[in-house]
Amino acid sequence: MNQQILFKSRPEGKPGNDNFQFEDLQEPECQDGEILLEAEYVSVDPYLRGRMRDEKSYIPPFEIGKPLESMVVAKVLNSKNSNFQEGDRVVGMLDWKKKQVHDGKNLRKIDTRLAPAPAFLGVLGLTGLTAYLALEKIGKLKEGETLLVSGAAGAVGSIVGQIGKIKNCKVVGIAGSDEKIAKIKSWGFDDGINYKTTTNMKGAIKELCPNGVDVYFDNVGGEILDASLQNINKFGRIINCGAISIYNETEQPTGPRPEGILIKKSTLMQGFLVRDHVEDFEAAIQQLGSWLKDGKLEYEETIVEGFENIPQAFIDLFDGKNTGKMLVKI
Repeated sequence: MNQQILFKSRPEGKPGNDNFQFEDLQEPECQDGEILLEAEYVSVDPYLRGRMRDEKSYIPPFEIGKPLESMVVAKVLNSKNSNFQEGDRVVGMLDWKKKQVHDGKNLRKIDTRLAPAPAFLGVLGLTGLTAYLALEKIGKLKEGETLLVSGAAGAVGSIVGQIGKIKNCKVVGIAGSDEKIAKIKSWGFDDGINYKTTTNMKGAIKELCPNGVDVYFDNVGGEILDASLQNINKFGRIINCGAISIYNETEQPTGPRPEGILIKKSTLMQGFLVRDHVEDFEAAIQQLGSWLKDGKLEYEETIVEGFENIPQAFIDLFDGKNTGKMLVKI
């Protein structure tokens, strides 16, 4: 039986299963110029929470009663499009459906001889591209600098820290459990801070980064960003990549104003959207693939089984239940 997941209602605060609705569908048939796809792996990501708000952003909001979408690895079951053959595997932005027809536009074929299919949603997908390109475009890491990473055990943060070590920097990660701190150290991070047990984040950062922070890669926002600002060095760079700590807030939280520090320290603070750098994707994937092949880059995935568990896997992101990339295997 084919199924899809519809966006039932806009959440107030943290999303719940009642914001999603499952619907049975007929088996689709492809027409001329189309391909029939079967989903194999679905990516769930914190940024999808922003699309659940009815407000203008860099990507359109989800519509009530329509299927949700995210990056998906799918197999071509049937093709009436000369650019694809039966058995091809592709990655792209697709609806949350078990099977669907597509015109093939904006889908990229993947070669599973290079890496397993899930890697193309993570280290060789938008996750890895975000980590690499944000560091290249904004971080501009130099050997010997100190890199601080929040969400360090997550999909992006885990890759950011490892790239920092490849570039011979000191790397300190912030994560939400002792187990995650142990994990990031196994990836080569020099040290880590458990934000759930730390009562003085500013002091904890200062202790582990006694020479200050040159680059802060921010995946969480909120109080951790505030504490990191207090430790930034002259000419420091702050990469605003995510703000998972405040995505579920119903009102915009207040906090310290950064203007004084940014001026005093001549600090750059810049937001990053990977979609702004499409022209750099191919070269970035080649570099990430080379590091992966050489054993310089490790990655971890939290893989949940079953199409029916996509909503819960997404919800679990906000409780930090993933290490590395959160994926659903269909």
